[in-house]
Amino acid sequence: MSLRSFLYSTPVFLTIFLLQEAVVTQLRLPLGGFNLLLIVALIWAALSTPEIGALTGFGAGIAMDLSQSSSGPMGQWTLVMIIACYVVAFLGYGDDNIRANPINIVLLTTVGVVAARIFYLVLGILLGEQAGNLQSIFWSLAGTAFWTAIISPLVLKVISFIHANVFGLSSRI
Repeated sequence: MSLRSFLYSTPVFLTIFLLQEAVVTQLRLPLGGFNLLLIVALIWAALSTPEIGALTGFGAGIAMDLSQSSSGPMGQWTLVMIIACYVVAFLGYGDDNIRANPINIVLLTTVGVVAARIFYLVLGILLGEQAGNLQSIFWSLAGTAFWTAIISPLVLKVISFIHANVFGLSSRI
């Protein structure tokens, strides 16, 4: 990742983080809601190489750890996001069928969000946090999957356009 790309992508993620903290956390949606920063980071990773995906996960994970709504220990979201973004970028890298089809990116993002939340939950249990009952966990994960599947197509075109401009790519969704 060049310095130019890093300098252009940093304000994008800072804006998404501020939007997440100021607006999205105030929404009271049924079944839990969504995390805009998580969705955007996974879409960005799906459009990138695995190395850029891991860097994206690192930056987004630090921002999620600094969030006031984060209940886990510092670094837990960073670890989860590095792994999730790397895996999503690895699955999408080199396969133009995934990158060229918006439905595949939305599906990959939705599965990635749910997998990241499950990994965060399991890691939290291993660190001694309270998880809640199984029914509330299931409904929270189902709600997250539902809202991610709704929100991802809405932000995909914008994130794809910004990603293509930051990295100077000619292929856009």
